[in-house]
Amino acid sequence: MNDGVLNNLVIAVSLTLVLFGAAAVVLTRGPSKQAVVLSCYGLLLTIMFVVLQAPDVALSQVAIGTAVVPLIVVLSIRKISVIRAEHRAMDEEEKK
Repeated sequence: MNDGVLNNLVIAVSLTLVLFGAAAVVLTRGPSKQAVVLSCYGLLLTIMFVVLQAPDVALSQVAIGTAVVPLIVVLSIRKISVIRAEHRAMDEEEKK
């Protein structure tokens, strides 16, 4: 098989995986589950950038898109749930 054809096939497969990964992120219900799927999507993007020979972008993606952004989302979800629990407790006290 020709190297150019093989290279194009690998690029097509990585783009297809990124397409399905994006659909999985959008169709996932629940913010915490979506953060996990977003992290997996970040890995797919990293693989695509490596295939496209952009190692600097791949390193940025693995650091930010795979680790930091999902972590911030999970921490935000946790903080919001704590704030909501505090408000519920305050509302129950006011009713008494």
